[in-house]
Amino acid sequence: MSLGRLLAGRALQAVGVAVVVSALCFLVVLRLPGDIAYRIAAGRYGYDLVDAQAADGIRAELGLDDPAWQRFGQWLSDLVRLDFGDSLVTHRPVLQEVGYYLAGTLQLAGAALLLAIVIGGAAGTLAAQRPGGVVDRVTDVWIATVRALPPFLLGLLLVLLLSVHLGLLPAVGHGGSTTIVLPAVTLAIGLSGLIARVTRDAVVEVRGSDYVRFARTKGLTERLVLARHVARNAATLVVPYLGVQAVVLVEGVVVVESLFSWQGLGHALVHAVFWRDIPVLQASALVLALLIVAVNTLVDVAVLWLDPRPRRSEVAA
Repeated sequence: MSLGRLLAGRALQAVGVAVVVSALCFLVVLRLPGDIAYRIAAGRYGYDLVDAQAADGIRAELGLDDPAWQRFGQWLSDLVRLDFGDSLVTHRPVLQEVGYYLAGTLQLAGAALLLAIVIGGAAGTLAAQRPGGVVDRVTDVWIATVRALPPFLLGLLLVLLLSVHLGLLPAVGHGGSTTIVLPAVTLAIGLSGLIARVTRDAVVEVRGSDYVRFARTKGLTERLVLARHVARNAATLVVPYLGVQAVVLVEGVVVVESLFSWQGLGHALVHAVFWRDIPVLQASALVLALLIVAVNTLVDVAVLWLDPRPRRSEVAA
């Protein structure tokens, strides 16, 4: 597949994802129990100051008695014009709010993914040097352990150890230089186990190939063989897997951000559902979905760059 066709296909996919995610969010909010006008009024004024009159005022102001299809059509029309409106609770522009939370999610996900690649890639490469050896067996135990731990349980264990007992890091918060450490480590540890497994298997496979054996017969040192022939070819196997893990990471930040009060899209999504803030809910879910499409696109482009053979075969045909 050529790069142009790839990008065109992903662009069409993004449009389809935008429509489907918006429709699902709208339907979910409609089916949630409780009076949506009362929840929005509580978010604005607080539960103690909300009464039936305030809820009726919200209902009239936002047109909540209008037919559902009419409100959804208005949302799609605004979406085409990239007009996401204002938050129903804070009155701030949705784009401004979502942009702030998106920056938090990207910061956390980027730090976690980088840390997971460093830990998992190094462990997998070391384990592949001698399959069945001590390092390989220790890596197997570590992989099985971190895979068995759900993120929320791992996060709680880290909080108890590093915050409560040792007092080294803050348990919750957002903005300080140390507040990102615990949520990033929580996500990274879970990811690093599987990255180590895939890296180990890829390196073992490439090291046993004919072209690597030929490189050794030329007298190259093991370090040069690893850098010139093993790393790039193993990357073509590892990068697609990293894309899958990045998607899982984007989905997993919802739990971790809520656990550590990290102000990202997952945190915003939970609060938007609670307060029935439909514009923020739809925009947050839409951005998360488009983020997954963007990650898949970057992975496909990276694989095309690492292994250009498919494009060359198309040209030859």
